[in-house]
Amino acid sequence: MKFTELGLNDQILDAIDHMGFVNATPIQQQAIPLILEGRDLIACAQTGTGKTAAFILPILHKLTGKEDTSINTLIIVPTRELAMQIEQEIQGLSYFVSVGSIAVYGGGSGKDFDEQKKTLSEGTDIIVATPGKLLSHIAMGYVDFSNLQHLILDEADKMLDMGFAEDILQIISQLPDNRQNLMFSATMPPKIRDLVKRILTNPEEITLSISKPAAGVKQSVYLAYDEQKIKLIASILKERPEYVSIIIFTSSKSKVNEIVRELRTAGFQSKGMSSNRTQEEREEILRGFRSRRIRILVATDVMSRGIDIKEINLVINFDTPFDAEDYVHRVGRTARANTKGEAVTLVNPKDMRKLAQIERLIEAEVERIPVPEELGTSPEWKIEQRSNKKKKPFRKKKNFKKPQQNPQ
Repeated sequence: MKFTELGLNDQILDAIDHMGFVNATPIQQQAIPLILEGRDLIACAQTGTGKTAAFILPILHKLTGKEDTSINTLIIVPTRELAMQIEQEIQGLSYFVSVGSIAVYGGGSGKDFDEQKKTLSEGTDIIVATPGKLLSHIAMGYVDFSNLQHLILDEADKMLDMGFAEDILQIISQLPDNRQNLMFSATMPPKIRDLVKRILTNPEEITLSISKPAAGVKQSVYLAYDEQKIKLIASILKERPEYVSIIIFTSSKSKVNEIVRELRTAGFQSKGMSSNRTQEEREEILRGFRSRRIRILVATDVMSRGIDIKEINLVINFDTPFDAEDYVHRVGRTARANTKGEAVTLVNPKDMRKLAQIERLIEAEVERIPVPEELGTSPEWKIEQRSNKKKKPFRKKKNFKKPQQNPQ
């Protein structure tokens, strides 16, 4: 389906055409008409399917011709990176529409805070915010949500995983009751269902390809010992000189610098990205990665959601994600919006059980590729049995009294 068939006004269509888009993705085809109708919506779609544009485009359509500067739309997201990415996409898609927006997140300088305060005090059409920083501004009394018409929760499952449930509910308590609510999530666990019941009103539901990598991702696995991994990555990179944009994921912040150092020793320049970096450093590294000045980025899962970088050729999982869902998000950094990409996972003997869980989740067996002969033999495929030791029975203590909680 083409964007011209979705009921969007000419200014929005001009912006879409200017960015070179013609056909809408499935999530956009289904979500945009419902949002234009004013319906509440819960949408579950895998990463990389175009869900950001699915809610930005109809909101911009509704904002066309708006004359005042009151806050119309609040988008709540889990990370500063996602806040910046969405705000940048708003700027791109609102090229022919007079719409103001700001990203509100922590970790910046005092100048950043002052700019956020000024914009929130004077009002702007769209706010994209992380929960904690937005609450800090709300507590100071200058944020006016009285004219708010749209609330959007993006990456809702990630926000709940990060412990933001109470923050979200506290923010919502400051909003008008009469508003349109949109919730987007990559997965649909029971806790999301509970949040839907508390926030949305008779919502429409869209579910697309839950917890499966995009079809354009070529997935493969190497069974490898830890001491083989760096040399194996070097071999993979040498075989793919045409790849100009590569992310290597690790589950541990402590491993990031170690991997970068060993890659440089092997002749591959790279940069590391983790939550230990300052916001300014992270933004500079992302600019370098987007512009292709940095070919290889080594990152923790802070990068697995919310970073929209086009045409990432290769994702390498240095170690197998602890959670099978994280595998989907990591792999989803490549093959975005119907493009092609490759994802390689290095699995040591201890992580074979995790790989089995991933394959159950995605309902597919990932291709195994043998380690090059010069690196030695691969470990045999064997899932370690869990310990059968019996746990001691839990005994309830007598005269136990629940401690009183401190006031919030």
